[in-house]
Order: sequence, then C-alpha cells, then structure tokens
Amino acid sequence: MSLFDIGLPTPSADSAAGRPLADRMRPETLEEFIGQPHLLGPGKPLRLAIERDGVSSMILWGPPGSGKTTLATIVARQTRSRFVKFSAVLAGIREIKDVMAAAEKARAYGQRTILFIDEIHRFNKAQQDAFLPYVERGDVILIGATTENPSFEVNSALLSRAKTYLLSPLSTEEILSLLERALRDEKRGLGGQQIVISEDLLRQIAVFSNGDARAAYNALESAAAGTARDAQGRATVTPQVVEDALQRKMLLYDKAGEEHYNIISALHKSVRNSDPDATLYWLARMIEAGEDPLYIARRLIRMASEDIGLADARALEIAMAAQQAVHFVGMPEGNLALAQAAVYLALAPKSNALYAAYGEVQQDVARTVAEPVPLHLRNPVTGLMAHFGYGKGYEYAHDAPEHLTAMSCLPESLKDRRYYLPSDEGVEKKLKERLEAIREWKRRAVRGESDQT
Repeated sequence: MSLFDIGLPTPSADSAAGRPLADRMRPETLEEFIGQPHLLGPGKPLRLAIERDGVSSMILWGPPGSGKTTLATIVARQTRSRFVKFSAVLAGIREIKDVMAAAEKARAYGQRTILFIDEIHRFNKAQQDAFLPYVERGDVILIGATTENPSFEVNSALLSRAKTYLLSPLSTEEILSLLERALRDEKRGLGGQQIVISEDLLRQIAVFSNGDARAAYNALESAAAGTARDAQGRATVTPQVVEDALQRKMLLYDKAGEEHYNIISALHKSVRNSDPDATLYWLARMIEAGEDPLYIARRLIRMASEDIGLADARALEIAMAAQQAVHFVGMPEGNLALAQAAVYLALAPKSNALYAAYGEVQQDVARTVAEPVPLHLRNPVTGLMAHFGYGKGYEYAHDAPEHLTAMSCLPESLKDRRYYLPSDEGVEKKLKERLEAIREWKRRAVRGESDQT
C-alpha cells in the first residue's frame, strides 16, 4: 500500500473481521448516513448535488467523528469516481504530482478523480499550491477535510475554488442510532456476538462520545471485548466495564429522566439559598455527566431574573456572558465560565420581587377584561386619530421640572394596582426608596389638583 489508496473496493466479510468497528460500520450510501440534516436532508443543496452527479470541489469543516471521511467516500461511490485518499502527514510534493498526472490521464479517458485530503490544514502553502492548476482545469474534484477553521488554514486561492460545508457534532440521539445499528448488524457490526447492554449504558456511551461517532464505536467495541461470556455465550455489559471503556466514572444522570430534574432543582435551590459550595457541587454533577452546557446557561439566566432580579442587575449580565463564553470556547473550557456565573448568582443579594410582580400581572391579564389603551397614551399619527382624541391629555414627563407627572398609565379599572414591591436587598433597596418617593410625589400632585378643583 502506498501513501494513498486508489479506488473504492467493497471489503469482504473476511477482510472486515480484523478492522475496527468504526471502520466496518462506515456508511456506504446517503441512506445509511446519519447526521448533518442541514446538508444532506431531502432537498438540501449538497444532497441534490450528489444525487444529480454535480459535485464540485469542497472543504468539509467539522469536529472529529462528524462524518467527513465517510461523506467523501460516499460522494465518490455515488458519482462513480476514482477515489484517491491523501494523508497530509505523509504525502509530499512528489506524491502530489504523481497522483495529479494519473488523474489527468484518467480524465482523458472520461473518468473523474475525487482527491480526498484528510487534515488538509496540515498541508503547507507549497503543497496546497500544487493542487491549484489541477483543480482549476477540473482534472480532480478536491474534497478537503479539516477540524480547523479553513479561513486561517487553507490558502485563499484554493478556498475560493471550493465550497465550504460546516459539519456539526452528532447529537446524542444520532450517536445512539449508530450504536444500536452496530449491535444489530451481523455482517459488519456486533450483531452475531450476543452482546447484551442496557439502553441506559448505551446512552451513556453516546453522551460521553461528545458528538464523535468514532469515539462512540471504539468505546462500544472496547466494552464488548472486555465483557466475560456466560455459559450461553452471552456478554452482558456492566456499568463498570463501560466506565473502563470510557476511562471515566459514570455519574447517575439521565438527561431526559427524573435525575435530570432532581439535579437542576438542587442547583437552582442552592443558588437561591446563597450556598456557593452546594451550587458548585450540583453544577459539576451536571457538567461531568454530559449535560448540554447551554441548557445549564439557560437555567442560570432564569435564576438571575427569578431569584435576584433588580437586587443586582449585573447577575443577568454575568449569566448572559457565561452563555456567550460557552458558545464561543465550547467545552470543557466553558465549564469555568458556568462556575463563575453560578457562584456569582449564589452570592448575589436575593429578591423575587420582579418574579412576583410579573406573576401578579399575568393573573390580572388573564382574569380581567382587556381594556383598550387609554386615549391619552395613544399616538395620534394621523389627523383623524387626533380628531378622535388620540393623545389628548398626554403629559410629557421631560417638560416637567421633576421629570414626573401625575398622569395614570394603567387602564382605568387597574389604575391603583401596585405590582412591583421591591425588597430591601442589594440595589433594590435604593430602587425601593426611589419608587416610594415617586409614588408619594404623585399622591401629593393628585391631592393638589383636587384641592384646586
């Protein structure tokens, strides 16, 4: 075997026996391919291009195990093209020129060549430049795979001649489907080996693979190989075997079940009770068990408004910053941003005044008549509206010395309703003092108008 493989032979059952499970289970058709629905779903441009035999050079950018190599081989098979696979680590300029010359001859006989370059970001500028004339002439269809941003790692000239497709990490459910398929498949997978594994353990493998199908297959294969057989020849995989295969301790946590809700409840109540130690513990339980970090960020944002509110308005800013940090740097680096936000929320002054106020408003909206907006609050954008009294009696607060007026802004039936009752905690204590002063000023203003009349 040389530095590259040519052609797409179909492996025999015998040759598949010694290959890793991830390689044996590699999908061979679009119908078998799982994941990337934004690219390969019905009617999507890339799928249509493959089905209509109209593919052009492309860069597949995505994390490990997202299907880049698999997709390239499917493209070659579907389009009946000659497939040449390069390794950016092993190939040099000489090998590139040899393959390009062979591709040029093949094209003269009417056969296309798909040149697949794994880890194209590892090719230096000279190596990438060597492909350019052949890509421009159409001697080869280039498919490059990279885990790095091609904007920084691929020459602009080469990048401009290829369409870039962004592949996403596979979801837990997609990984789970692949593992279940491997357990059923008797020819390429583990279907004939009597492997018994619970759905919970299979899901744990899917969760810990972090979107990487290859890692999930390797863990399943390792767990199956490390399980002893009983008298009937069955291999019943245990939690300990899966832990050994994953090389990490599995925590009791079901992202869709009761434990999920139990632990997020514990986290929320620890924050509310201003307990930073318990907050960190329950947060780590969720993160280390594979919970979606953006779900945790969403819950922290909710806590910032529900349990802290205006007692410390920065709490919401910090929770939002944590969400942005997790989205930007990903995991595991984002775990400290979540921890920072959670501890800040735990130590912040607490007030549910805003939460209670909105609840009161919701009840009034639901149980009272939806009164029209008072005429003095409506904007008279046309002469007809002004004729009917829109805006009549409106008092512009900035024209008043105190920037206050006694004008009511609630519907008539609710004009004396008080929803927001700030606490004495944190910044809200100052807001309470200001609100009381505003309300007292308005009471005096109303009494003064009454005295004049």
